[in-house]
Amino acid sequence: MDFLNGANALTLVFASLLLFAIAYRVYGIFMANKVLRLNAKNMTPAIEFADGKDYVATNKNVLFGHHFAAIAAAGPLVGPVLAAQFGYLPGTLWILIGCVLAGGVHDMIVLFASVRHKGQSLATIAGKEIGKGTGIIAGFAVLFILILTLAGLSLACISAMHEASWSLFTVIATMPIAVIMGLIMRYRKNSVTLASVIGGVLLIAAIIGGHELMQIKAISDLFSWRVETISISIAVYGFLASILPVWLLLVPRDYLSTYLKIGTILMLAIGVIFVHPTLQMPAVTEFIHGGGPIIGGPVLPFIFIVIACGAISGFHAVIATGTTPKMLTNEKEILFVGYGAMLVEGFVALMALIAACTLMPGDYFAINTPKETYDAFIAQNPGLHTVELDYFSQKIGVDLHGRTGGAVSLAVGMAHIFNKIPFMEDVMAYWYNFAIMFEAVFILTAIDAGTRVGRFFLQEMLGNVMPKFNNKNWIPGIVISSLLFTFSWGYLVYTGNVSSIWPLFGISNQLLAACGLIVCTTMLIRLNRGKYALCSAIPGIFMALITFWAGYEQIKNVYMPAAQYLLATLAFLAMVLMLIVFIGAFRRWYKLMNINGAEIDFYGDTVKEQIER
Repeated sequence: MDFLNGANALTLVFASLLLFAIAYRVYGIFMANKVLRLNAKNMTPAIEFADGKDYVATNKNVLFGHHFAAIAAAGPLVGPVLAAQFGYLPGTLWILIGCVLAGGVHDMIVLFASVRHKGQSLATIAGKEIGKGTGIIAGFAVLFILILTLAGLSLACISAMHEASWSLFTVIATMPIAVIMGLIMRYRKNSVTLASVIGGVLLIAAIIGGHELMQIKAISDLFSWRVETISISIAVYGFLASILPVWLLLVPRDYLSTYLKIGTILMLAIGVIFVHPTLQMPAVTEFIHGGGPIIGGPVLPFIFIVIACGAISGFHAVIATGTTPKMLTNEKEILFVGYGAMLVEGFVALMALIAACTLMPGDYFAINTPKETYDAFIAQNPGLHTVELDYFSQKIGVDLHGRTGGAVSLAVGMAHIFNKIPFMEDVMAYWYNFAIMFEAVFILTAIDAGTRVGRFFLQEMLGNVMPKFNNKNWIPGIVISSLLFTFSWGYLVYTGNVSSIWPLFGISNQLLAACGLIVCTTMLIRLNRGKYALCSAIPGIFMALITFWAGYEQIKNVYMPAAQYLLATLAFLAMVLMLIVFIGAFRRWYKLMNINGAEIDFYGDTVKEQIER
């Protein structure tokens, strides 16, 4: 592997862009035309069930912005940074291959399934396609995983905004700007461009003005919130985003955030073009066999778990069966919104990996290794001493040693690249704080959409007991469901208990991805798609096996030796619930493949068996 060391980041950027462009034009279109057979003449739920609140036909560019902002949370930023422990090559390969053949397929097929099932949840789809009992179990599993995910994402967001008054100010400013954009697009015909321009200008003003305002101590102190205050505020925001009409706050804010997200990544790519940085991290490190200070296990199977969003992510199934299918105007747009957004997220993940790998290895490990274990780590690895870290700490004004979790090392890596652009030498602290704000915005847009989807899930489950909850226009049902779900993850965030179960996020998230692929493969088999169903069945079975392997390793080698019995129990519970769903799906596959009948369904397709939409 020595010949791969010292690679130029620019080569990696261009190679990935070329691969993603080819994948969209070839494999994406193949999925749309041959596997899913998308039909523009089919009426989508956004039109059929339009209610002005949740089911709202939305411009495809705006919907792309919402979907991308909702799916792209901490995963594509933090995961690749942590996986840099193994070297840049394993993460690069998994991002490129996983995104094209697994993640993009997952997002398209799950979105397609929900559109054909009235915009309903993955659990409801499982209940109809596999069996009612399987659907109930899938519902509990998804709700359990979603609560853990949102609590973990919220903690990551709090970590980014805590002691970062500029970031907090800008994030708060995006909310009234989004409301203005939402009102313009709602009540002025063909006004997406106008709203985009106004929103973009106001966002830039908030970013620049916020930086200047934070130089005034009285104002800076006003936005220096305690952790507890930020925790409560995030929960309140999640609650509001889940009950207000989707066009008023959620969609325009996500659309607005997409400008910042994609704009920053493009700036980073331009920075790479200007700077031509060398990847200082080797292609593979000595930690691929395990024993690393960040990820204790070996590269196999943990590379598939650490890098979730950016390659494939179960959280995407929550969004693709939650908000997005209720706003899709045309079935053909599933390619652009589903596959396209996944490819963009893959590029984000790759840029995060590049930013981390341009740091000297010693600096990278000093940032991501806890202070209490750093001396022992250096004693065992004397070659990994710091090189530029003290200089970075001085320029930024923050002690960077032992700032674990990935967010800080990503911010330092981005600031390091931007700092080398001509005339940017003296604004490294500015770029560091900008990167922290960028990460906070990334995460928060997944929290709001996730909370709204969680409300949908809970309403459906409560509707099985109290049918009135099935009425999506019943205000008490909306409020009660939102309060219960928001409190579930908000309490974990406020008490901090969820920090102990954050490692479960990767395993739970990838189990959910496998669930999305396997459940929706069942639908493809029923729709008589023949061997085309292998496009989702193969990555689904692969993700199930690799995640069960990782879960077993985590329980056996990490949780049990450390007497972390609660974590072991939760991990085991997640795997058992999903195993039951998978077994039910495989039995259904066998039954469907032995059906030779041909019936015409609601959409005019020849299918093996008809079920309730």
